[in-house]
Amino acid sequence: MGGFASSDGTRLAYHRSGQERPLVCVPGGPMQASAYLGDLGGVPSLVRLDLRGTGESATPADPATYRCDRQVDDVEALRLHLGLDRIDLLGHSAGAAVAVWYAARHPDRVGRLVLAAPTPSVVGLAIADADRREVAEQRRNEPWFPDAFAAFERIWAGDFSDANWNCIAPFHYGRWDAVSQASYATTTSEYDKALVDAYYSDGALDPDAVRAAVARLTAPVLLVAGEYDVGLPPKHATAYAGLFPNAELAMLPRGGHFPWLDDPEWFVRTVTGFLSRTAGEQNRRTPVGG
Repeated sequence: MGGFASSDGTRLAYHRSGQERPLVCVPGGPMQASAYLGDLGGVPSLVRLDLRGTGESATPADPATYRCDRQVDDVEALRLHLGLDRIDLLGHSAGAAVAVWYAARHPDRVGRLVLAAPTPSVVGLAIADADRREVAEQRRNEPWFPDAFAAFERIWAGDFSDANWNCIAPFHYGRWDAVSQASYATTTSEYDKALVDAYYSDGALDPDAVRAAVARLTAPVLLVAGEYDVGLPPKHATAYAGLFPNAELAMLPRGGHFPWLDDPEWFVRTVTGFLSRTAGEQNRRTPVGG
């Protein structure tokens, strides 16, 4: 584990694996410790950031700094600490809000951007209940479907109880097996509603500004999505990728919101292939400060 001070003095932690140029990872949740990412199925070189107030990172003096747009400064402080002119950056789920905001504000500091099952609120893509229902109904042959779908119906009707949210958990995974259930148990044990509310508090999102900025982003972008992900149905994943001028979409058949758990080999092959394929393109770009 490594540590560094962010711009406001908050001490933040990160976890590094591998010796090559790392893929810097921003976890989702929102506001979950990065441990649930593991090694993303076997990606050889990673830096996982524990967001402020999570994992091994310190609690900030100012709770307003939990806002996702303000945590961009933490990613920039990490880049400086690592001594990199540019970072290859991955955001998973709600962590994509920080990653995309970072790319919008610091386009010349992004080498490659990977968005894994990104939550689309940062770019203002609305997902209707009918779209989620269409994806969910593909799982009718699963043994857990009747109870989980009934809970979804109750949520769509306005009952947002914890029991209903827990019951629809299988819809977030391509396979509701022991691995997925263990992952879900870990992530739910860390849930802190106050941090979630702060992450998306007033002023955190500005979709028009973000869309305008990413429309000019020259860095290569990979958006990884799952065919069964009710959080980002396939047609919305296509629309999300279309906001970037230099993006490609990789769709995992029968995959969910955690594609490295559903098919680790596919995920690693897809991500490392993208990074290798675009390395030359990154090197041809104008050097930072040039």
